[in-house]
Amino acid sequence: MRIIAGNLRGRRLNPPENLPVRPTTDMARESLFNILNNYVDYEDCNVLDLFAGTGAVSLEFVSRGAASVTAVEINNACTDFIRTTASKFGVNNLHVVRADVYDLLKRAYKKFDIVFADPPYASEGLPTLPNLVFEKQLLTDDGIFVLEHPREFSFEEHPHFWQHRNYGKVNFSFFANHLDE
Repeated sequence: MRIIAGNLRGRRLNPPENLPVRPTTDMARESLFNILNNYVDYEDCNVLDLFAGTGAVSLEFVSRGAASVTAVEINNACTDFIRTTASKFGVNNLHVVRADVYDLLKRAYKKFDIVFADPPYASEGLPTLPNLVFEKQLLTDDGIFVLEHPREFSFEEHPHFWQHRNYGKVNFSFFANHLDE
């Protein structure tokens, strides 16, 4: 696993083998950011990365100049790895929160320009995530919510659904407050 672009480009992530994660592949991450590049000025972005796992997506946002990234993960080994990696890379705008995402979303109040979620594919709450993000008004007016999910799910009927992209076994559904793009 490596950082694809930005000031950390080429830096390798070497997570321990025992982390209970399914990292977004380099190819899928690169495709995701190629899409976001058309809509986002990273330098002004505040990002929320839910189910952060290894922190690869969080670090990709940091590398591209995001103002602030909050990585939320419940697993202690994962949060320790993200913190250690961020320190090793000299990153100071990545905030790691050890918490259950669903509990955190119930009390969330801050707005973000981008919310990214890569829940475990077996998570019973996965289909509820778009509703939780929009009910809690977590996005800025021009914000984007990206949900990584297995192909069994379709969110095209959701009122904030914007677009869907598929990269092998990785599916991204994009949601937004304003769909006039």
